[in-house]
Amino acid sequence: QVQLVESGGGLVQTGGSLRLSCQASGNIFSINYMDWYRQAPGKQRELVATIGDRTLYADSVKGRFTISRDNAKNTVYLQMNSLIPEDTGVYYCRILAKEFYNVPIRTYWGQGTQVTVSS
Repeated sequence: QVQLVESGGGLVQTGGSLRLSCQASGNIFSINYMDWYRQAPGKQRELVATIGDRTLYADSVKGRFTISRDNAKNTVYLQMNSLIPEDTGVYYCRILAKEFYNVPIRTYWGQGTQVTVSS
């Protein structure tokens, strides 16, 4: 079983910064992609950034957010700068990983961490 633990959310003013972390633990053979999603109140969950064989960002966060990963720690980070109220939401970590070499890739989600940006 794979578990994801997120941290780093909180309340910040417009223009501020936060750094989210998500550490995967348990039986992990390999991790292909590590992503950050967010869900604002009343809206669908959306992809914010992904890192694997390439790195991609949602247009709304390009130039402000940076995703990175530490493979030795099975951890993915999201550095969020120049935050605006529209960035408010619950941020979820997701990974695509294999627990053993001979099993299919599975999707795992974190529990979510709240980010609130005040105007």
